[in-house]
Amino acid sequence: MSHPLAGALSEGLNQLGLALSPAQQQQLLDYLDLLGKWNKVYNLTSVRDPQQMLTQHLLDCLAVVQPLKARLPALQTVLDVGAGGGLPAVVLAVACPLWQVSAVDTVAKKAAFIQTAAHSLGLSNLRGIHARVEDLTEGYDLVCSRAFASLVDFTSWSAAALKPGGVWMAMKGRVPEDEIAALPAGVRVDEVQMLQVPGLEAQRCVVWMRQA
Repeated sequence: MSHPLAGALSEGLNQLGLALSPAQQQQLLDYLDLLGKWNKVYNLTSVRDPQQMLTQHLLDCLAVVQPLKARLPALQTVLDVGAGGGLPAVVLAVACPLWQVSAVDTVAKKAAFIQTAAHSLGLSNLRGIHARVEDLTEGYDLVCSRAFASLVDFTSWSAAALKPGGVWMAMKGRVPEDEIAALPAGVRVDEVQMLQVPGLEAQRCVVWMRQA
């Protein structure tokens, strides 16, 4: 039996210009169901309606895939900071199976949910880490966050996890002018890129940064 949101997902992918296999689309829909199920117990997201979750979570995260591939064609390792319910970590792991995606969270049950999602969805390229990002010693090509913290806190806390030459990607709503102005001299903003999320009226942008 097909998923009630299969058509909406397929339409959103078309609008984003993303070609995902039927198996990948099924993984995303299974993830949505998993998120809904665990949300009742673990409060992973304040969004409860599946249609809203599709737009505000899945399509919102899928909107960064093409910009990421264009900017970092040789990307291999990704760290999602403050992963919560696995956004964008799980979505990136599904959409880009060649990337090794790690999701770090200080809340044990959220890291455990990522591990459960990886197992349930058959994502061998995804892992959840229960730790503070400041304590990680491994370096990543991309360190990303979504609605996690201010740009200053995000970049300072995760600086040790960024490989030399690596890139920070902060997913934001409106352009965070004040946060950009507050960044220290050691962090350089490469670009603020506006995103179009299918079905979403609200503003979305990505702030690309690197170590100066």
